[in-house]
Amino acid sequence: MTRISGDGPLSTGRIARLFDILAGIIEPRSELDYQDHFELLVAVVLSAQTTDRAVNRAMARIREQIAITPDALARLGEDGLRPLIADLGLYRAKARHVSALAAIIANQHDGQVPADRAALEALPGVGPKTASVILNIAFQVPTIAVDTHVHRVANRTGIASTRRPDATQTVLERRVPARHRLHAHHYLILHGRYTCTARRPRCDECPISRYCWWVHPA
Repeated sequence: MTRISGDGPLSTGRIARLFDILAGIIEPRSELDYQDHFELLVAVVLSAQTTDRAVNRAMARIREQIAITPDALARLGEDGLRPLIADLGLYRAKARHVSALAAIIANQHDGQVPADRAALEALPGVGPKTASVILNIAFQVPTIAVDTHVHRVANRTGIASTRRPDATQTVLERRVPARHRLHAHHYLILHGRYTCTARRPRCDECPISRYCWWVHPA
């Protein structure tokens, strides 16, 4: 096997079998509560350094006050949004970003979330990871968003050997079999959230342990 910089020691065959197993047992879905593309965008921006459960509670509070649309959130403004999300990490910056991106989408994109990476990343609070999530979930683009779970699982299993999330994304988009690329980040996120946890990974219950380099380094 020819190794490229950033590739982990896991062979192409073992990677394929690993994803075949995950695809058979994990429903590829976001655990954020959203009703349309714009709500998804708002939820993902709010989710930085915050649990999905906390974001879902915040989204419910916003819905009690207004319809979550670009026009309504732009009218609510930063000052109106801030107390509704005050229990989230970085809530002041998030209120600023969400109210600003709502105004931009309302005024420059006819109220529609853009399906273009450059346009998404031009929005306040939207970086490459958030753009990848939106493109993948909302528009079915087979890109892979790398959060801490994905980064950990990719490196622990031996798919990647990287230090930075952007490098991990490059490796995954090259090494994950094409048939699994659309849902790969959901498989890895959910596996990392519930089985391959940062502390005390449940290797004895892990369905892919036979292919994991950390468990079987050979």
